[in-house]
Amino acid sequence: MNQNPYPSFGILLVDDEPAWLNMLSITLEGCAGITNIVTCSDSREVLPLLDKGGIGLVLLDLTMPHLTGEELLKRIGESHPEITAIVVSGMNQIATAVRCIKLGAFDYFIKTDEEDRIVGGVLRAVRMLEMQREYDEMSSRVVSGELRHPEAFTPIVTGDRSMLALFTYVEAVAKSPQPLLITGESGTGKELLAQAAHSLSGCRGRLVTVNVAGLDDAVFSDTLFGHVRGAFTGADSVRRGMIEEAENGTLFLDEIGDLSIASQVKLLRLLQEGEYFPLGSDRPKRLKARIIVATHQNLPAKEAEGSFRRDLYYRLRTHQVRIPPLRERKGDIPLLLNHFLTEAASALGKKRPTPTQGLAQYLTTYGFPGNIRELKAMVYDAVSVHNDRMLTMEPFVSAIERAQEDTGPAGVTAAKQNPFAGFEELPTFGDAAGFLVMEAMNRAGGNQTLAARLLGISQPALNKRLKLLRG
Repeated sequence: MNQNPYPSFGILLVDDEPAWLNMLSITLEGCAGITNIVTCSDSREVLPLLDKGGIGLVLLDLTMPHLTGEELLKRIGESHPEITAIVVSGMNQIATAVRCIKLGAFDYFIKTDEEDRIVGGVLRAVRMLEMQREYDEMSSRVVSGELRHPEAFTPIVTGDRSMLALFTYVEAVAKSPQPLLITGESGTGKELLAQAAHSLSGCRGRLVTVNVAGLDDAVFSDTLFGHVRGAFTGADSVRRGMIEEAENGTLFLDEIGDLSIASQVKLLRLLQEGEYFPLGSDRPKRLKARIIVATHQNLPAKEAEGSFRRDLYYRLRTHQVRIPPLRERKGDIPLLLNHFLTEAASALGKKRPTPTQGLAQYLTTYGFPGNIRELKAMVYDAVSVHNDRMLTMEPFVSAIERAQEDTGPAGVTAAKQNPFAGFEELPTFGDAAGFLVMEAMNRAGGNQTLAARLLGISQPALNKRLKLLRG
């Protein structure tokens, strides 16, 4: 399987000892999963290599023939200030280390240091560069406000400005190795947004989706990490976990807010360490997938009540987006209605029906607690029973009335609240009826048929009341 090099920029190792270069390359790959490595044993070739571009970090020795490490450090700072340099030298002298730091070195290590210390320093530099590049990319996208790859968001039907701003943000962070947290009510399209982020990430692997709602800790571990043969009773063969299935791609964990505390600890460790153990194995595997998580739950509230770990929440929220519910983007309802009418007719083998005038306006008066998923189901159901050329409102009216009987109108409890309960001075019957009629006409966009339906009266009765108000 082809692997995406990590990190996205090259790391140049410079030393006149080929054996040391080989050992350091193997250490960085084995301990940190760093594969985007270029080596150079002749210090005279370093600057021409940097001029070609693609290098973000340089690790160099000090005592080399031709150009010394200090001289190289100075020239890199002058001609390539965007490149970060780390010194890995055999010289354990404080004065030398101080000079290198003054010349712009990010860090200074001795070759005899423990490999964990050197690897940790390299990873710190990599993360700093990644964050800097992400910030520059996001700033550039936000300032321009333009999508470079709008085709990635084609499956998401919208014309809403807040959604377009959200797309710009997702495009800006799509290549980041840090987690992306997508929040929003059920049915708003979180998985579609995860698919868009994956397609923009440049990852050559596939998108693997796991709904973790309802998984106990044992099933969660086996699903994500897999197991070796004999790990437990019934484990007769090796099972690849979803993390491995998503190698060089994206792992999308849906309904992350439902994870148990024990599973949250394991996910946090995976994100922090970048490695995991298949069940029954004592040999770790590297995480080679981008992580995207989604939830309809309020994670800050869950964190405050102690059912979601604070450290995990802050780890996940590095990049985060909230998809607004359909009731906050009612301008999308006509677009979605037309889209689903075409889709449903094709799926059901029918001719696309023409919606009756005012249907889209009528739908905007409903809160859609089930969001886009609810609207889609409503359209499919209406098209499935439709036989005439014109699609009437009746199936939609019936569906909305049934939904309101079950859950109550959006924003109102099942037991209807008295809207006059807080009034110090009550309006007269005539005034109350007038206000109600005007509000219904406003919500119906001036359409008397829709307004009458909202009020539960006939159109002639509404017309009579309107004449009284105007007279």
